[in-house]
Amino acid sequence: MKTVPANSQDAETELYPIRTVSTLTGVRPVTLRAWERRYGLIAPVRTDGGHRLYTRTDIDTIHRIVAAVGSGVSVGQVQRPGALETVSPGRGRSAAAWTACRKAMADAIAQFDEARLERIHDEALAVHSTDAVTRNVLMPLLAMLGERWRATDAGIAEEHFLGVYLRNKLGARFHHRSGAPQGPKLLAACLPGEHHETGLLMFGLAAHDRGFRVVMLGADMPVAQLAPAARHARAAAIVLSSTVSPDAAALARDLCDLVRDVELPVFVGGRASVGLRDAIVAAGAHPLGDDVDAALSQLDSTLAQVTA
Repeated sequence: MKTVPANSQDAETELYPIRTVSTLTGVRPVTLRAWERRYGLIAPVRTDGGHRLYTRTDIDTIHRIVAAVGSGVSVGQVQRPGALETVSPGRGRSAAAWTACRKAMADAIAQFDEARLERIHDEALAVHSTDAVTRNVLMPLLAMLGERWRATDAGIAEEHFLGVYLRNKLGARFHHRSGAPQGPKLLAACLPGEHHETGLLMFGLAAHDRGFRVVMLGADMPVAQLAPAARHARAAAIVLSSTVSPDAAALARDLCDLVRDVELPVFVGGRASVGLRDAIVAAGAHPLGDDVDAALSQLDSTLAQVTA
């Protein structure tokens, strides 16, 4: 394996450490090392100290491996010459396969079987990016449990079971997130009455990966406390989230006061922002919807206009 000095700088080829590559691709370091040692799919260079460094070409290859495996090709088959040539990094597994993964996780949740839930989740993350699993499995699963809790005798318990599991997982990821983004600082909180912060954590992680600095305030945050918090944090914007719909009139009143007090862009995301879009707009805030990628794109666009 090729080695490079620890302080080597190549103007032609920027090198990335394994934690950064894991963040960019959603593939865990242990999986990246397995693809290297067991299958020879990638060949990072090494520093004198033995640390792996990856090129942008390596990252593109990893995205293609993820897409190939997601479309049904085994990791072993990826070794074959030309196996990745026709694979687009954006290509993923079929809708039926994602549905099967969600069903398997839902079955584990219905049995309150954390070990099985963990195994299915880890298997998905071993071959798909974190963003893909979040978008195609976790968010739809949360929405499904949120809709069906009235129809099953243990529905609320199931929703809480998954919420605790994901909060532990996502909270650990958020706490140990790599890198130090230099982008705008976001103050992120759940609206009053929203006791599940899973969706907000997913958003916070995605925003971090997009270069935002995120200050997380968590669930059931009083709106009146946000203005002084935003000033002390020197936030560029406030992002609120809720899956439950608060009273429209109360929300509009609280948002009007907040927008007036902070003189910063105020965004509202989650399922509640879809049903209460008109009230949010009337208050001078920005509805984001419940698609994380679209929400982050809107944040980028709006903040660029504000600072222009």
